[in-house]
Amino acid sequence: MPQIFSRYANSYARASIVGVVVLLGAGFVAADRLSRSPYMTRADTYREQPIQFSHQHHAAGIGIDCRYCHTTVERAASAGIPPTKTCMNCHSEIWADSPFLEPVRESFRSGEPLRWIRVHDLPDFVYFNHSVHVKKGVGCASCHGRVDRMPLMMQNASLQMEWCLDCHRNPEKFVRPREAVFQMDYQPPPDQLELGARLVKEYDIRSLTSCSVCHR
Repeated sequence: MPQIFSRYANSYARASIVGVVVLLGAGFVAADRLSRSPYMTRADTYREQPIQFSHQHHAAGIGIDCRYCHTTVERAASAGIPPTKTCMNCHSEIWADSPFLEPVRESFRSGEPLRWIRVHDLPDFVYFNHSVHVKKGVGCASCHGRVDRMPLMMQNASLQMEWCLDCHRNPEKFVRPREAVFQMDYQPPPDQLELGARLVKEYDIRSLTSCSVCHR
């Protein structure tokens, strides 16, 4: 009876199995890299807004404090979006006739709020409280990046769970004195870990990593 399989059949079978395993492994690695890429997370991507508001101009150029517009950041879960009246506090006098700001003036006249596009948009199943993080010494720039250098607002970090957990597991690497929370150009000192360890105790910061902390 003639031989059905050639003498190389076992080698072909082994090579096929190895090839399938390599392809599957490469596929998993590629999918993992893709899920963390800016293409999926939308990090480093500018958002189109009804008015192309420049944080660089207002925060760095003029020196407006974050809390002037985001009034509830120290006492509520949401930092707050400023009403049109806040814009008009200045722009009723400055650039009062600029065509660029006509949507702002129309919003003020009609009472219809501007429809801003949320940049840092967490999933609905994630709970985040701004006031808690501010009180614990987490700086605005730690999450939002150097907004004072952004002519247009963009998402600075991935906002993925592993990014949040990095801080929750090692808060001493990130916390700063409360008086520096709103300081955009704050630089961690050389002894950040020592300072952070002291602030963790002083501010009663706990390493909260259980699911129910953020998923409620």
